[in-house]
Amino acid sequence: MGDFRLAGLLTLGYLSGGIPTGYLVVKRLKGYDIRTRGSGNPGTANVYRNAGALAGGITLLVDAAKGFVPVRLCQLAFPAHPALAIAVGAAAVVGHNWTVFLGFKGGKGVATSAGVFLALLPLPMAAAMVGFLVAVQVSGHISVGSLAGAAVLPLAAAALGAPPADIAAAAAACAMIVYKHIPNIRRLLQNREHGIHGPSA
Repeated sequence: MGDFRLAGLLTLGYLSGGIPTGYLVVKRLKGYDIRTRGSGNPGTANVYRNAGALAGGITLLVDAAKGFVPVRLCQLAFPAHPALAIAVGAAAVVGHNWTVFLGFKGGKGVATSAGVFLALLPLPMAAAMVGFLVAVQVSGHISVGSLAGAAVLPLAAAALGAPPADIAAAAAACAMIVYKHIPNIRRLLQNREHGIHGPSA
């Protein structure tokens, strides 16, 4: 594959991930900038807390699709190049986290990463989703669920015998999600992190 085509696919992955779903949904449904509410994060959790279940649900589904669709299309169009699907998925997550459409500030990559790995590693991703749901139920914190799901993903991928490149990608996604959740981790340690319906995200 030529460098020009590769660059084009990575750019498309980045732009797909960069669609500012939460910002657009809240603007359309509520008429305000989600970045001015709660934590200021345009991701699913902050949208849900501040704009309601409908806005949060739409944001979740579209953010996941931003990761799933470009990766799945790469898998179908270039089945002999599995590394390309991983690279495009990584570009989508980077686009979501640092979107050009919002001044290179975005979400935390949880939903978009879930979409990417639903395409790459469906069974490990299912295990990660279970980990997420259990952790949220036990802790009452979406951030704890996100961290738990991120941690389960590479472990499940390794346990289920996924290719080494996919395991490495899952570990990198986990590290990225932990990095983006450093403020949440600090609040958790200080017992200041709000629960599911609180203002932090």
